[in-house]
Amino acid sequence: MGNTTIRVAVFDDNAYRRESLCMLINSSPKMTCTGAFFDCSNVIADVRRSAPDVVLMDIDMPNVNGIEGVKLIRVNFPKVQVLMQTVFEDDDKIFASICAGASGYILKKSSPAQLLQAIEDVYNGDAAMTASIAKKVLTAFQKNVFYENDQEISLTPREREMLGFLVKGYSHKMVASACGLSIHTVNTHIKKIYEKLQVNSVAEAVVKALNKKLI
Repeated sequence: MGNTTIRVAVFDDNAYRRESLCMLINSSPKMTCTGAFFDCSNVIADVRRSAPDVVLMDIDMPNVNGIEGVKLIRVNFPKVQVLMQTVFEDDDKIFASICAGASGYILKKSSPAQLLQAIEDVYNGDAAMTASIAKKVLTAFQKNVFYENDQEISLTPREREMLGFLVKGYSHKMVASACGLSIHTVNTHIKKIYEKLQVNSVAEAVVKALNKKLI
């Protein structure tokens, strides 16, 4: 990441939490909070104005909720990473968020250090889903919930192996350990996987891999 400052926008209808999250983000030398918003009613204009690298998105908000917000961000700002905030890890809304294009999620009870690390992970393209959420995605594909297309995607055996670990919810570090490779080598392989799949996050890669039956 070097000396790059991660730009973060916060969407949360709780004023106290919204202010606390901004203060936490600004306390990190690696990050700056570029905007804080009550809900997603004006999400396109808000994201365009705040120009974040990462959006920290609450799921349950009035008017326009976080899931609808993710869909709008994904269509209009495909390179912006979205980290969902949730109370329960196995919430069906998390699954819906991932399918809508969210890059990952963080529990609201997580520590400040864990939250900042999650933002950094999402920014760097490393936001693994837990096994329970990955299983829900897999089950949905087995039930033909998602569309298929005929785009040709060619992955090497090593890339397919790594993609399989990502589907299981492995982080980049866990993939490196399982494959006996350095984290740098794994990051290089996964970057190539992203390019071939034309995605920007682990969640998108998993969804597309299952959709295309690449593993």
